[in-house]
Amino acid sequence: MNINGSTQVIAHIGFPTFTFKSPMIYNPYFEAAGINALVVPFASQSPEYPDFLHALFGCGNVVGALITMPHKVSTAALVGRLSRTAEIAGACNAVRRAADGTLEGNMFDGEGFVRSARRKGFDPSGKLALVAGCGGVGSAIAASLAAAGVAGLRLFDVDAAAAEALAGRLKTHYPQLAVETGNSNPSDCGWVVNATPLGMNAGDAMPLDTARIPSAALVGDVVLQSETAFLNAARGRGCTVLTGTDMLFEQIPAYLDYFGLPATTAEHLRSVARLA
Repeated sequence: MNINGSTQVIAHIGFPTFTFKSPMIYNPYFEAAGINALVVPFASQSPEYPDFLHALFGCGNVVGALITMPHKVSTAALVGRLSRTAEIAGACNAVRRAADGTLEGNMFDGEGFVRSARRKGFDPSGKLALVAGCGGVGSAIAASLAAAGVAGLRLFDVDAAAAEALAGRLKTHYPQLAVETGNSNPSDCGWVVNATPLGMNAGDAMPLDTARIPSAALVGDVVLQSETAFLNAARGRGCTVLTGTDMLFEQIPAYLDYFGLPATTAEHLRSVARLA
C-alpha cells in the first residue's frame, strides 16, 4: 500500500486495540481495489477521548471513524447529529464530518445483522424477535429490526431498566410496534438474538434457554467468534445461525458508503481479508 499526502484515513478508536479486526479487513480491500485509504487503530482511553475525537476531525484527510468499546455510548453525546438508529441505540459506532462541519453519528451493528439474515433467506417482516441484551449492540439490532418491519420485539436484559429504556425509545420512533420486556422465552419467536457478552469466554452460561428455541427460528450471536456454545446448541436444534463475524462483514459495505468510499460485497471482503 502506497501511503502519500492524498491518503484518506479512517480512524478505528477504542481501548484496548489488540482485539481489532477491522484494519485486517478494510486495508487489504483498499489495497486490492487501488483505493487510497487506510484504517488506523487509535488506543484512546475514556478520560481523553472527547477531546481526541474532536481534534481528530480537525484533520482534513480523516473521512470517518469506527468507534468501538468503551466509547460507543459516550460518542452519542459528542456528535451534533445522530441517525434514528443511533438515537434508539443510545450509541454509535461510526462518525463522519458533514459538509457543514457537524459531526454525525450512526450505528451499523443492526444493519449488519439484518443484511446477514436476508442473505440467508430470512425476511423479518411480520416476525416476533427476541433480543437478549439491551446495550448498544442489542439496541442497534432492535432498532434495525423495527425499521425492517418486525411485528413485535421481545426485549430482555438482566438490567431490567435497560430493557425498559430501550422499549421507550423504540415506541417513540415506532408507536405501532408491539414491544415486550422482562420475558426471555423464545418458544414463539421467529428470530432470536444473543446481544449479551455471554459466550466470549469458555464456560459462560447460556444467555437464554436454547431448548425452547423453535427449530425454524433464525438465531444470531454478536460474539465475534465463528462458533459459540449458544450457536452450537441452536444449530443442534436445526436452526439457521448467524455469527458475529457474519454481521461484521455485512456491515462494512454500509460503513464504506457512509464514509463516501467505494463499497463492495461481504463475499469479496472475506476473500481478501487477512485475519490470521
